[in-house]
Amino acid sequence: MLGRFARQPPETMRSRLLYLICAVATAAPLLLSCRESPAPAPAASQASPTKPRVALVMKTLTSPFFVEMERGARRAEAELGVELLVKTAAQETSIEQQIAIIDQLTRDKVDAIVVAPGDSTRLIPGLKLAQAAGIQIVNVDNALDAATARREALADVPFISVDNREAVRLAAVHLASGVREPTQAAIIEGIRGASNAEDRRRGALLAFADNPMIKVVASETANWKIDDARDVARQIFKAHPQVKLLVCANDMMALGAIRYLQEASIRGVRVSGFDALDEAVQAMREGWMEASVDQQAGQQGYLGVAYAVRMLKGDKPPATTLLETRLVTAASLGTVKP
Repeated sequence: MLGRFARQPPETMRSRLLYLICAVATAAPLLLSCRESPAPAPAASQASPTKPRVALVMKTLTSPFFVEMERGARRAEAELGVELLVKTAAQETSIEQQIAIIDQLTRDKVDAIVVAPGDSTRLIPGLKLAQAAGIQIVNVDNALDAATARREALADVPFISVDNREAVRLAAVHLASGVREPTQAAIIEGIRGASNAEDRRRGALLAFADNPMIKVVASETANWKIDDARDVARQIFKAHPQVKLLVCANDMMALGAIRYLQEASIRGVRVSGFDALDEAVQAMREGWMEASVDQQAGQQGYLGVAYAVRMLKGDKPPATTLLETRLVTAASLGTVKP
């Protein structure tokens, strides 16, 4: 075809080229109109709704108690359709780290914070800032100090836990049962200043005060830790080798004290703990421990998240929820003497 155009006069060639250009331009829209149309973009209203973000702030995950608490919170996450963020400090004594976690969650604008505070007073200013930013607060396990909360204007924070004083009182009464001659007792406390630690110490003192044959000769803190409790037990028994009753404010400390008793080949000491951990139950079966308290750690975690969801919906949960405790004893489990 190009050969034919080449033999035409210049005027004729220009005319035919102009004709072809016009024909192509005219046909182009028709060709484009035959292509498949792209699928319409999804409407913004069809996007899935964002789940509320609920943060569970615990003291640590080195204790099986808090592992169980997280398990209960995860169950609530699955059932209630929230996004659960679990944050913990390195140790139960890492209070500054817990404060920093709460500050970061406030900057991240989570919807709610469920907190098991390592300290009953020092976390309150940060929690107040979170509440002022519109974040719902739920308190579990260890109670925030009421007087400090009022002073900082931290209000309407529901609390979920157990009656720590009464639960330890019953455990100590079990230890003291049958004591009819002068007997020395000791207490290994949790973190001083923490509400639950103070209540547990008071519960033990109340129980021992009811028996005039019992004298409390030592009460020392081991900060909830197993290794600290081993060292504290060594100090107590070196100073007071006649101690026969030992109340520990949690199972981790009871297990630490038992470790020292085993190493020192000390027999005949009745030991109680708190939390009913699997390791403590095993110690009871083996005859090294007399009692512990099941405080439903999983249910505390579950209810903490559930209450946060209720508050996000505008509901107001009870101000205080105390779960039932269960005294677990060596006698109820059956023991094998060491």
